[in-house]
Amino acid sequence: MRWNKALIPTLKENPSDAEVISHKLMIRAGLIRQLAAGLYSFLPLGWRAMLKSMKIIREEMNAIGGQEIFMPSLNPVEIWKETGRDEDMSEIMLRFTDRKNRDICLAPTHEEIITDIARNEIHSFKDLPQIWYQIQNKFRDEPRARFGLLRVREFLMKDAYSLCANWEQLDEAYKKHEQAYRNIFTRCGLKFVVVGASSGLMGGRQSQEFMVPSDAGEDRTAFCEKCGYAANIEVAKSVPFEVEYKDIPELKKVHTPDLKTVDEVAEFLGLPRNQMLKSLVYIAEKSEKPVMVLLRGDHQLNEEKLSLFLGELVRPAHPDEVLKLFGVPIGFLGPIDAPKEIKILVDEAVPSDKKFATGANDKDYHIVGFTLDDFKIDGRSDFRLVSDGEFCQNCGSPLKVRTTIEIGHIFKLGTKYSAAMGATFLDANGKQIPIIMGSYGIGVGRILSSAIELYADDNGIVWPITIAPFEVIITALDTTKPEISDVAEKLYSRLIESGVDVLYDDRDERAGVKFKDADLIGIPIRITVGRKVKDGMVEIVTRKDKKSEDVKIEDTLAKVLEIRQLLYSELDTQFEENE
Repeated sequence: MRWNKALIPTLKENPSDAEVISHKLMIRAGLIRQLAAGLYSFLPLGWRAMLKSMKIIREEMNAIGGQEIFMPSLNPVEIWKETGRDEDMSEIMLRFTDRKNRDICLAPTHEEIITDIARNEIHSFKDLPQIWYQIQNKFRDEPRARFGLLRVREFLMKDAYSLCANWEQLDEAYKKHEQAYRNIFTRCGLKFVVVGASSGLMGGRQSQEFMVPSDAGEDRTAFCEKCGYAANIEVAKSVPFEVEYKDIPELKKVHTPDLKTVDEVAEFLGLPRNQMLKSLVYIAEKSEKPVMVLLRGDHQLNEEKLSLFLGELVRPAHPDEVLKLFGVPIGFLGPIDAPKEIKILVDEAVPSDKKFATGANDKDYHIVGFTLDDFKIDGRSDFRLVSDGEFCQNCGSPLKVRTTIEIGHIFKLGTKYSAAMGATFLDANGKQIPIIMGSYGIGVGRILSSAIELYADDNGIVWPITIAPFEVIITALDTTKPEISDVAEKLYSRLIESGVDVLYDDRDERAGVKFKDADLIGIPIRITVGRKVKDGMVEIVTRKDKKSEDVKIEDTLAKVLEIRQLLYSELDTQFEENE
């Protein structure tokens, strides 16, 4: 590709609305352009990088027996009603009515559609197992689209589905996908970790996420550097910090006028924060039943853990709902004399043998000196959010909590969808059995964003060679001089003939502009053709380490091929270590 004929609209300044490095550089390097919030067009450089990522994905999916299909983005909402996810995903599902007054949605994912295909095409255990996958646009009505391709309303996803006759087949399919994902992300040049995760709205009994540590991430992950434990903060567990408890000689009701927060009441009572019990009221969204969750005052509630415990999504109760249930405002709530219809759940980090203080269910009053034995408990589990520095449950070492970018997620769905939609098969005994399913997703655009976040420097993008838009860029410093243009043209032709993906900067621009643009777009190998040609030399620079070497013109092709092979082999070595 000749730059003079290409669409590569680089910019000198960062866009004012871009917050993270990958968003800034994707705009500046001419990879993408925004149409509206969360909606982006891929320009040639960006799409070339996407295509290379997809090629790697296809190769690895095909290697585990995946068969590529393609499903519609437009879905009748009726099929989503079969699983109830028309309501579960109502906040993010884009819906409209067509000209025949049918309720239509843009698919946020495709589990229902794949199950529909399976119930019509799979009839016997002899048809199983199967692995089907697609690379398709997804649509989600993201309320806060931001960070470029990291949080968007329309995005390209590779989603795969395993269809199995038994749990052993599902386990095998799950392992195949986990290894395929390790291979994909390694070949794309990403540094990643595999963590335990919540299945969320997808459902199922097991899931793992593939995470890239990055300050641009919107997930948080707890890591143990000693034993390797890693989990999304939504499901992470830890041993909390040791704390002290003061002696409270008697149970009493204390007047606490206008004191509502944990800190205010703890200071007033002369107690540490951990000896206050937070009494949080939540509403289960499907059943609409209220629950009260009790945690130590120094801990935070993990809503995902509460949802998993109850088996349905939850939301904080509104102030007017709390007032109607308890007769007192938020800030004075507690488990003692709570309404009978309120289910009371206690976090397992709250000790049974210690005395606490909490709201008295009476405005401007708190109860001091009670234990968990003083009221009825309906459930006890881990409901708290893990904090940085708390201790690993496996080995006791301090945990680190870091922000991460989710690039892939794999699920064991089981029969959640097949049972709901009647996707069954005849087993060897002639019995109708629901198909056992798995689901496996990769955000393709997030691969690009993650690579940029990981490796960008002050000058621009630094691509891993496997997903770089081009492998080599020829920078001709003065194309008006025949001795320079002739050498550049010959190198360009020879590289193409040798199968190298090359961009030729043949623009009539100053050397400084060309160098800055070459660094900005991040092509792994640069050949500079300039004044040194009079001595029979060109300069070869590797983008990632800025290593420069003068090479004889006649040796240039061999040297470029050597460097190119080295850059690929570095990823191959890492790939082998992860297998």
